[in-house]
Amino acid sequence: MIEHPREIRLALPSKGPLAAPALELLDQAGLRVHHPNPRQYEATIPNLPGVSVLFQRPGDVVVSVRDGSVDFGITGGDVLAEKRGPNGHILTIHPALGFGACTLNVIVPETWEGVDTLTDLKAYRARLGRPLRVATKFPVQAETFFRCQGLDDTEFITAEGTLEIAPTIGYADLITDLVSTGTTLRDNRLKRLSDGEILASQGCLIANRASLKDNPAALAIARTLLEFIVAYLRARDNVSIFANMRGDSAEAIAGRMFGQQVIRGLQGPTMSPVITHQGEKWYAAHLVVRKDQLSQAIRELRSVGGSGVVVSPVMYIFEEEPAEYRSMLAELEG
Repeated sequence: MIEHPREIRLALPSKGPLAAPALELLDQAGLRVHHPNPRQYEATIPNLPGVSVLFQRPGDVVVSVRDGSVDFGITGGDVLAEKRGPNGHILTIHPALGFGACTLNVIVPETWEGVDTLTDLKAYRARLGRPLRVATKFPVQAETFFRCQGLDDTEFITAEGTLEIAPTIGYADLITDLVSTGTTLRDNRLKRLSDGEILASQGCLIANRASLKDNPAALAIARTLLEFIVAYLRARDNVSIFANMRGDSAEAIAGRMFGQQVIRGLQGPTMSPVITHQGEKWYAAHLVVRKDQLSQAIRELRSVGGSGVVVSPVMYIFEEEPAEYRSMLAELEG
């Protein structure tokens, strides 16, 4: 009996702060997820035939990629660190997708006056005369962090749901939790230790190592995912500029632009002749600059004779091969 290979599987967050941004990222990267029935936990990506999409909780995404039942996943760096395990079955092929940014922190009650650093916490523990009790959703990361800080006897209480209430009702002295804006902490009269950041997290793209090594189809999908995601993320912070420039030659105009900081580009601007009916020599210069440098680019273009400046968004910037793909191959070979 001939065994037919299964479809390549990509797991996405089904709920929480990562769910909508993950779908939006894929959509903007040209890999729209077709999910006509929101009550179903499967979907497709029309531009990636042969790939099925599953929706799972972020922690379950990590477990599924780790055990090989799913080939790829988008999840948070926090749950990845907590659940990836020590066996190296998971490969992080893009660690920073640009959404879901937060930090995992050591958090204490505001009423603990003078406890603002880990050194203060150790002194408080000594005065308390017993081990600290910490409520956390990330026991692996929390225990490792506290042990490295010399607080080996700390007791950890694994909890789900809202942790902010734990110090108030007394089942824990302090907590470790994810923080994005800090508003919830202030509302519950809690504070972060200034040096108590356990890890920084955001959305990331992961893959099963064995799938990449043993399945050429999975490796091809990995390249496509990285090609389009990286091209979109690279383009998102840039704009495309067209400007009319008067000059005797494209080389002469480019020479003036090379004397500037922003509009000189990496290799230089793209110059095209403008066909005019007055007989004057005009050229159209095209360049790509970062959005945060746009105002300076406009000033520099005007200073070298640019006019009729048109600015457009950039959808994708493709390189010869994404550095992330090369890094993935190097790690697979290693």
